[in-house]
Amino acid sequence: MTPIGTAAAKTARTLKIDTPRVFLPLLAPARYKGAYGGRGSGKSHFFAELLIEDCLIQRGMLAVCIREVQKSLKDSSKRLIETKLAELRLGEADGFKIFEKEIRTPGDGLIVFQGLQDSNNENIKSLEGFGRAWIEEAQVLSHRSLTLLRPTIRAKDSQIWASWNPRRKGDAVDEFFRVKRPDGAVCVEVNWRDNPWFPDVLEAERQSDLRLYADRYAHIWEGGYARALEGAYFARALAEAREQRRICRLAADPLLPVRAFFDIGGSGASADAMAIWIAQFVDREIRVLDYIEGAGQVLAHYVGLLRARGWGQAHCVLPHDGVAENSITGKRYEDHVRDAGFDVQVIKNQGKGAAMMRIEAARRLFPRVWFDEAATEAGRDALGWYHEKKDETRSVGLGPEHDWSSHAADAFGLMCIAYEEPERALKAVIQAELFEGGWMQ
Repeated sequence: MTPIGTAAAKTARTLKIDTPRVFLPLLAPARYKGAYGGRGSGKSHFFAELLIEDCLIQRGMLAVCIREVQKSLKDSSKRLIETKLAELRLGEADGFKIFEKEIRTPGDGLIVFQGLQDSNNENIKSLEGFGRAWIEEAQVLSHRSLTLLRPTIRAKDSQIWASWNPRRKGDAVDEFFRVKRPDGAVCVEVNWRDNPWFPDVLEAERQSDLRLYADRYAHIWEGGYARALEGAYFARALAEAREQRRICRLAADPLLPVRAFFDIGGSGASADAMAIWIAQFVDREIRVLDYIEGAGQVLAHYVGLLRARGWGQAHCVLPHDGVAENSITGKRYEDHVRDAGFDVQVIKNQGKGAAMMRIEAARRLFPRVWFDEAATEAGRDALGWYHEKKDETRSVGLGPEHDWSSHAADAFGLMCIAYEEPERALKAVIQAELFEGGWMQ
């Protein structure tokens, strides 16, 4: 944690910036530089200082500070860079001039601030001559934005930087920097303990979160993935499942049937995702053995996955739209699955309020649910994110948000409905028998 010094040429004197050692790999030239971790780690401070240093060394350089969503400059990194310039005593005499929407740098260079969510190809093309692009809060950067940005920042020796607190493995920045790991990329993990200037006030906040919000502490402070969105429908239930060690290693019982519960997607680039939970009902327990998800693939792809992963004998349970005709073949989805050699059941439409019925069924049954830790991770991430859509202006709930997480949640809710219906039917039969031939006679 001992700070190291870096020096940059300056017009009248040598500029020295103390830098924590954890960032040392990012000081060497690299096409892509990334820093990820939790709160209080100093990621943004490092990149702000590095950008100022590069502007001093490479006079006339053009740089852009990027966020996925930037409604105003208050949402940008501009204020932080201005603060750093003041701390380093750099001003107009040194070539830095602060304007309302931009910062001029030595040698007629420029730092601008841009949001990408509403950008189009023409907006992005305006960045072609830029030598630095720093993506702040990069965990929310979309795949589309990253795809547009990368080939645009193509000046000689140009660099793309990203700083973020990890949210999900599938987020564009995590997939690119940590999973794909392209050539020319340097990425470091940095957290509060790596910051030699970690303030006492943040230490008090960290200790409070550790004590009061243990389920979200790792994400906020240690750079772990978000296991559950605060306020999500199943956040508490998932935390209890982990605490009670119901997220563990599971094996299928060879004597009991295996069931596959679907939320039906479609084929094509714009189609919804297909989500499939694999489970066994064992006495009073629901043992969830696997999770399969994909997008844009034909139904045969998922049938092949079921067989390849050992679920070729699964009893397939489809939602009510399983009786709908496939737009390509004209056959019903249930017929396609049955033709592939699977037993098929279609759960009838629960009618108005079906989404909330599935949610309430899942909440009731969650204490009985066990998950295979490795095979269901992606599905549990979705369950932990599934949340209510709100009108923030009026603070009114608008029902479940339809996003990337809703397909897994719908299939999970279907599983719980399928589990409860036979149990309810049995109770109804028993009650009827008691009424007809029991103590009432």
